Amino acid sequence: MLRQLVFASLVMLGAGPGTAQMTADVRFQSGNYGTMVSGTITGDEYFDYRLGASGGQQMFVDLSVAGTNGNGSVFFNILPPGSDGVAIYNSSMDGNSTTVELPSDGTYTIRVYLMGNDRDAGATVGYNVDLSIQ
Repeated sequence: MLRQLVFASLVMLGAGPGTAQMTADVRFQSGNYGTMVSGTITGDEYFDYRLGASGGQQMFVDLSVAGTNGNGSVFFNILPPGSDGVAIYNSSMDGNSTTVELPSDGTYTIRVYLMGNDRDAGATVGYNVDLSIQ
């Protein structure tokens, strides 16, 4: 399967509650059902990757560390359309790789963030997110 780094748009936003500090809309190239996105976050930053999907489809997400000056405590949540921060999947509890069946049509958010000492000490973590929808 051909995977490519795709950022349709990248918008930097302020750091208010419930507002992502960084956001990217993810689109797959025609004929592909997956892609790899990469980034770096520091301390209490987080990055939201948004992508549209239909209810009943399967979303695969696998997060891996690509480098760190800390412990590499990076995780993701999957937020359903219209979520106020409530996740349908939390990798800090259930692991950094999953396949979930999507409950409804709309825009889903994969939120990448740090926890523990990495967050508190302002560590920087590079990461790769492999994602696909089928």
